[in-house]
Amino acid sequence: MKVQLFSLDGSQTRDIDLPAAFSEEIRPDLIRKAVIALQSTRRQPHGTYPYAGINSSAVGWGSGRGSSHVPRIKTGSRAAKVPQAKGGREAHPPVVDKVLIRRINKKEKQKAFRSALAASASEELVKARGHIFSGPVPVVFEDGFEDLGRTSDVIDALAAAGVYADIERSKQSRKVRAGRGKMRGRRYKQRKSLLIVTADKPLKAARNLAGVDVVTFDQLNTEFLAPGTLPGRLTVYTESAIQKLGGQ
Repeated sequence: MKVQLFSLDGSQTRDIDLPAAFSEEIRPDLIRKAVIALQSTRRQPHGTYPYAGINSSAVGWGSGRGSSHVPRIKTGSRAAKVPQAKGGREAHPPVVDKVLIRRINKKEKQKAFRSALAASASEELVKARGHIFSGPVPVVFEDGFEDLGRTSDVIDALAAAGVYADIERSKQSRKVRAGRGKMRGRRYKQRKSLLIVTADKPLKAARNLAGVDVVTFDQLNTEFLAPGTLPGRLTVYTESAIQKLGGQ
């Protein structure tokens, strides 16, 4: 499978071969499983204090007094401990013993990664995710792209390659989250845009672009390639990153 190599001014210099992983069978089921397994490792266990609501002197009065058998505090008749009582225990509280981590077999994880790589080279799947672009996918730049130090230079290169419109789409999608999450450090929601994959050092000049993720080839994983478990992310590689992906 071949793809065109872009120079920084947007001109197409030559064709290069993509690694065999880009020809992998696309398996949305494995991609979903791998992404959920990755996301599960970030979940924080939480649970209630084991004795919450039951630290009380309350005991039931027993039969023969015309009252229900709920536990009642020693100094009065108010019910305690039971879920229906004020200050009583929760019926089914969260427990720290719950297993949050989803497991995935090593070979399934590897196949899911190759499948997500292949999906990034499928024009049909990239369009299905809602990305806006003109030209071939994936976009592969010459290695000079990694040395750009100014965000304006990165924007010029991406615009020349026909993918900057997708960043504008992401920028316009930013909105205030509905619900309580506004008060919990996640006030805004925004669509994902480009993924930029370099060989040795992340492209810092692109970090402030809307919806853009910047990683090196060894940081790349299935979740970056398929955010929200949906494969086909619009991805920009450098030539060296492609070569290193082929050497894995």
